[in-house]
Amino acid sequence: QVQLVESGGGSVQAGGSLRLSCAASGYTNLYCMGWFRQAPGKERERVASIGPYGDSYYTDSVRGRFTVSRDNGKNLLYLQMNSLKPEDTAMYYCAAASTPRCFGGYSYWGQGTQVTVSS
Repeated sequence: QVQLVESGGGSVQAGGSLRLSCAASGYTNLYCMGWFRQAPGKERERVASIGPYGDSYYTDSVRGRFTVSRDNGKNLLYLQMNSLKPEDTAMYYCAAASTPRCFGGYSYWGQGTQVTVSS
């Protein structure tokens, strides 16, 4: 069983930066892992994902501003968020698939960490 715990959310002004972390218990080294977000009244969307060998994917709205990375030795997943915009405000969730594939379903989810960007 995999458990995921996010940290690093908070409030920041537009243009600022935050780094989210996700600590995984259980074996995730060969799984794709990702960051999702959900704003009030909107559907959850995938922000970024990273395969077990470092191949990464980003949604268009964050490409060039966000960077996803992982430390398999420490079972950690990161999301470095730069040049934040008010539209980035959302609850951010860490998720892990049960396969190396990043375009299937995600089996494990964290509880989320809130990111609020003020203008």
